[in-house]
Amino acid sequence: MKAMIIMGSQSDAKVMQECSNWLNWFNIENEIVVASAHRNPDKVRELMVTAKEKGFGAVVAAAGMAAALPGVCAAYTSLPVLGVPLDGGLPGGIDALYSIVQMPAGL
Repeated sequence: MKAMIIMGSQSDAKVMQECSNWLNWFNIENEIVVASAHRNPDKVRELMVTAKEKGFGAVVAAAGMAAALPGVCAAYTSLPVLGVPLDGGLPGGIDALYSIVQMPAGL
């Protein structure tokens, strides 16, 4: 299996590199992509629509504050999307966590 790690900004790279490191430790091939649900919505859509045909089996989407990226990703793919809340709004990223865990069932 191959996993796509998607983040909205290059500033999230430090945290998401740790995700990549853990996936590598488990011998899970992965690719890190920067695409914002707000600044590059067409790019996000294209990445999600083509992810399965490119061999991806899961998506790890990281976002802070309102955490739109995991939900946008889930809207365009049937692959599992794991949301990672990042610090950016409230301390500890609790606002992002609330946004992610309140996504509808099945996302």
